[in-house]
Amino acid sequence: MNTRGQRILLWTAPPAMALFVLAYLVFPVFWPPLSPTMTPEEVAAFFHDNTTGILGVVILCNLIAATLVPLFAVTAVQISRVATSSSVFTYAYIICVGVGLTAFILADYCWGVAAYRPDRDPQLISLLNDMAWFFFIAPVGTIIVQNLCFALSVYLDERPDPIFPRWVAHFNIAVAALLIPSAFTVLYKSGPLAWNGAVSFTLRLIVFAGYIVVMFLVLLRTVNRQGSDRAVLA
Repeated sequence: MNTRGQRILLWTAPPAMALFVLAYLVFPVFWPPLSPTMTPEEVAAFFHDNTTGILGVVILCNLIAATLVPLFAVTAVQISRVATSSSVFTYAYIICVGVGLTAFILADYCWGVAAYRPDRDPQLISLLNDMAWFFFIAPVGTIIVQNLCFALSVYLDERPDPIFPRWVAHFNIAVAALLIPSAFTVLYKSGPLAWNGAVSFTLRLIVFAGYIVVMFLVLLRTVNRQGSDRAVLA
């Protein structure tokens, strides 16, 4: 298998992280995140006063989502190489990635719709803001399942020289476990499990950012080794 395409796609991950940093530095309107206890009038006033910044975040988040797709695609290709594993893990992984990115994009555009016409009824802007934060924080189920699918495929790789080292599977399970609390965001309006809490928001972002960095480095090594093995066989 020619690995050139995989290597090209992998290098879209660093721009995604750069866009994330750019969004924070240029448009830091959601840091700290809005509190779930804000009244509709307070939320509407925030969107009215920060329209440009919010729309800037919407544009950059759209680009971030797009630049992360290739990283997950390369992961799916590598899962499919595990001969002792069922291809169902690859299909489940791809479906979970698609659903997860859809939730991220829905969150992005709920903020965009709210900021597009900041003179709307405050109740509608507040509703869109609630939807955005729930889409952004709470749907961790698909991320958990995709990580478990990846980990299981690694554990089932019985070849003497496995595609991925076992610690990568352990890492994916640890990440999945750390994201579970975010699913309970819908139950709280304050505290660490609220959408702006230390666990649901801060920990989740740190874990996800670390996951992208680690998986980029792991996949880069794996794809390069695949290319080296192919050259030797040739």
